[in-house]
Amino acid sequence: MLDNLRGMAVFASVVGHGSFSGSARELGITTSAVSQQIRSLENELGVVLLHRSTRKLSLTEAGASFYEAAKDVVSAAEQGRIKVNQLRDELAGSLRIATTPELGVHHILPALSTWMSAHDDLSITYFADNNYIDMIDERIDIAVRMSPNINDSTLSSHPLSDVRQMLVASPQYLRQHKKIETPKDLADHHLICIDIMKDANHVDLTQTETGKKTRIKMTSRIHTNNVFMAMTIAKEGHGILRMMEMDVKKELESGNLVEVLTGYQMPSFVLYAVTLNREQQPAKITRCLEVLKKYFHAN
Repeated sequence: MLDNLRGMAVFASVVGHGSFSGSARELGITTSAVSQQIRSLENELGVVLLHRSTRKLSLTEAGASFYEAAKDVVSAAEQGRIKVNQLRDELAGSLRIATTPELGVHHILPALSTWMSAHDDLSITYFADNNYIDMIDERIDIAVRMSPNINDSTLSSHPLSDVRQMLVASPQYLRQHKKIETPKDLADHHLICIDIMKDANHVDLTQTETGKKTRIKMTSRIHTNNVFMAMTIAKEGHGILRMMEMDVKKELESGNLVEVLTGYQMPSFVLYAVTLNREQQPAKITRCLEVLKKYFHAN
């Protein structure tokens, strides 16, 4: 089928130029290659398409009929090429973005809201899920992920921000329970466990001044797979919560939650925007990445 389409394009070019040589120059191939394409097409169709003489070419009856079909195919292919170029160079078509519900609500939507309003020819689909989404299977254009690093040769990663982990609790909880002055004191407290986190019950801490590292395994009586749920449980005073600073920023500013063990640091992550590895990205993806980078660098 593909060879037939190629042959039809060559045939339309030959008829349009009235010669094999003119077609060869347009297509950037040799005259003999053009001749071979026409012969193959004629053999496949079982008819002669062109009368050949030393002075000129002329269409047979079958060739004249087939030329109309060939022109339609070439025209459709050209229109398709133009449409693809428009989608590549203009902010139009569809854009599919995958992220977590927390990042989506707190950061991705605020970052892109004005940009979305300015480009109403762009149809945007958001996938908000804490589970890994296969970018190829789901035709994802941009995925925003939190990870220590991205190790996948099929993907291009675009760092957006360093993200600090921290332990937080409500003022009410801290007033009603034993003081927390060192990592060992965590043994007397319950961790609100977010099960989607790796090593969810383990807390790694590094003392800021000395660099001394400590790993504590905390007990948990409340578990959830949702960050929003965990944050609400913490604000109600039911335990200590291990969170990304960017997810709990508003609660810290309002005083609904406060940081625990401020003299210690937890391992940080990098927030990445991830795209499929292509030589040339469509403009809609490139522009969206620029908006995301500007937002996170400003915050």
